Amino acid sequence: MPAIVGVIQVISVSGSGVVHIGDVFKISPYSTAKTYAGAGSFNTGQSISLYNQHSATNINDPDLLDEPIAFNV
Repeated sequence: MPAIVGVIQVISVSGSGVVHIGDVFKISPYSTAKTYAGAGSFNTGQSISLYNQHSATNINDPDLLDEPIAFNV
């Protein structure tokens, strides 16, 4: 079903970002990344109070591929 889209203003798209407007069959990434962080690492705000007694980040990842990108062109 076709999409009817009004006025759109895109200010910025990162190097590996995707802008999807309307119909699409397939969107595939060209790059992947994995980020490890402890408790409370990605909190944002003006006044945040964190009470983490002990924080340990588990980085054990037994699978070899999370998102293969071999055939994405």
